Amino acid sequence: MQPNITKLKPAFATLLLIAPFFFWGTAMVAMKGAIPNTTPLFMAGVRLVPAGVLVLVAAIVLKRPQPKSWAAWLWISLFALVDGALFQGFLAEGLVRTSAGLGSVMIDSQPLAVALLSGLLFGEIIGVWGAIGLCIGILGISLIGLPDQWFLSLLQGQAIAVNFNWQELFQNGEWLMLLASLSMAVGTVMIRFVCRYADPLTATGWHMILGGLPLFALSGAWESDQWTYLDPSGWTALVYSAIFGSAIAYGLFFYFASSGNLTSLSALTFLTPIFALLFGKLFLSEVLSPLQWIGVSLTLVSIYLINQREKIAQQWQSLLQKTSTADQQAPVAETVAQRELLLEESQSATLTPIPFNVKESETEMLPHR
Repeated sequence: MQPNITKLKPAFATLLLIAPFFFWGTAMVAMKGAIPNTTPLFMAGVRLVPAGVLVLVAAIVLKRPQPKSWAAWLWISLFALVDGALFQGFLAEGLVRTSAGLGSVMIDSQPLAVALLSGLLFGEIIGVWGAIGLCIGILGISLIGLPDQWFLSLLQGQAIAVNFNWQELFQNGEWLMLLASLSMAVGTVMIRFVCRYADPLTATGWHMILGGLPLFALSGAWESDQWTYLDPSGWTALVYSAIFGSAIAYGLFFYFASSGNLTSLSALTFLTPIFALLFGKLFLSEVLSPLQWIGVSLTLVSIYLINQREKIAQQWQSLLQKTSTADQQAPVAETVAQRELLLEESQSATLTPIPFNVKESETEMLPHR
């Protein structure tokens, strides 16, 4: 029998809810720390294949059905290519050329692409707040990925000298992370089609294994000394990223999503880059430029607006309705007050003595007011 998170102690339940994002953020730092002693494609394969095996073991224990049809295996294979091989490959190669915190921010910008793809493919409405979030996110990512000199030149009113080079573009770690984010976004959209033919948990396990095997093959063909210089701390970092950063994090994420906590999860997405930035600063002494910090802040704001766009729209609509109701009630209240004032004046008029002519000698007999 599965435990219900609502029956757990509030503090422990909150820790479990935050755990996937903590593991994802710290796994980025662990991978960045291990890169100098290994190779990126090998590291990406190590993160996927062992985690996939653990997820499949969990699926067997939980008696989840295995994929059977050709359509199921086809979609799982495509899912493995995009969300497994391409995502982890671009991520590992990007980490070689950028910091863990900055890379995590770029990766977690994928809700922007998911919102656009969902609107195009499934007709989902982004809404006003989603559109605002997309614009803010584009500006934030631009501040992170583009050279600081471009923006400084714009602020100073100077022309920008752009020497575009595709090779330099793919050597830029931020843009490799952006490609990883786009791969993850496409994979997020593909999971809808995958779940039509296969169980989500078993599909996740198989896509990790099938996505990791090509990475090992490419590593064997193009890389060398994958584990020669790995020390115990390096192996610990790889094991941590595989077990905690992949298997346990994905397991908790899917459990909470299936338990009806999807809204809470989407609201906590921005915690992943925050953890990566914090631990990257503590353990790797990573430093960002002021413009990049502004870009990070804008990107986190955009992630929140995209994930919470429906809730924000409902709250905004409720506020407008309350304001409109108050405005409508105000004239009514004024009318009632005016009527009461007129009534008081009329009553006062009826009580006022009607003046009449009297003799001076008789004035002393009238009551004084």
